[in-house]
Amino acid sequence: MCCVVVATGAHAALKPGDPAPDFSVSAALGGKDFQFSLSEALKKGPVVLYFYPKSFTRGCTIEAHEFAEGHDKFAAAGASLIGVSGDPIDVQREFSTKECADKFPIGSDPNFSVINAYDAKRVKPSASGDTVADRISYVILPDGKVAFALVDANPIKHVESTLEFVRKWHEEHRH
Repeated sequence: MCCVVVATGAHAALKPGDPAPDFSVSAALGGKDFQFSLSEALKKGPVVLYFYPKSFTRGCTIEAHEFAEGHDKFAAAGASLIGVSGDPIDVQREFSTKECADKFPIGSDPNFSVINAYDAKRVKPSASGDTVADRISYVILPDGKVAFALVDANPIKHVESTLEFVRKWHEEHRH
């Protein structure tokens, strides 16, 4: 399958073919905490890993709703989802239920270790200069490599683009 990277800014996200840094992160699904492991998730198929700036903000809420609505389509293509931001786990617990409709996990990375490993950190251009995760989506294949990367401020494009990619991959790799 052809690997794709789409970047709409000057950000230097990981590229297709790059090894995806393995990680384990505190996450919430349906309001319950657990430890999400990328290596464990990859044993079941591709993982759509999306980073977003802040839970309960307009764009991030839209993106969470769109991923929740598309959850069954991703699952049908053999892919799992996880969203990650720098928000603390208590915020992610609430976000996973209210905005993600208990469909997929939301990871908490307040130390930015995963966000930094995936080159997904952004300093907001506002007066506050807050550091947040950038809006970046990756598709990581079971071999542990990045196959698709999208850097785009439009939250809707992330769902459409990653779903299109995993569907094509699934069609090419069905037995």
